[in-house]
Amino acid sequence: MTSAHPYDAQIRALYADFVDGWNRRSGAAVAAVFADDGDMIGYDGTSVSGRLSIASDLRRVFGSHPTATYVAVVRSVRAVTDGVAVLHAHAGMIPPGEDDVDPGLHSIHTLVAVDEGGGRWKTTLFQATPAAWLGRRDARDALTQELRGLLATAR
Repeated sequence: MTSAHPYDAQIRALYADFVDGWNRRSGAAVAAVFADDGDMIGYDGTSVSGRLSIASDLRRVFGSHPTATYVAVVRSVRAVTDGVAVLHAHAGMIPPGEDDVDPGLHSIHTLVAVDEGGGRWKTTLFQATPAAWLGRRDARDALTQELRGLLATAR
């Protein structure tokens, strides 16, 4: 058993701010969680480098078409080394105009956070990986039910 990361709450808050910014469709809010030289790899494999480029790219994305809303659950936060931590989460997407997660759009979110000094954590890498769980329908269904439970308590 591993102990909780000493900055667990700050790193979880960083991820929560990312999800909140995404769900508000605010490129500036999403980019605010990134280090100046942070990288974001999207669900479709698109890669964007640099906080300002992330903000600009997401403004374009949010302005050009409706995007799914995330509902997510953090699975772990662990230290990699002093001043570096990794957060893993499972996320579901609620397609635009819908009110339920689409099991075919689940993803695994990986966030690598760095302490920029004095406990001020920023995202150096965020990656969304499609989670098809091929041959493991039971795992996909369990996650779908867990995410639906989160939706029910949020309403």
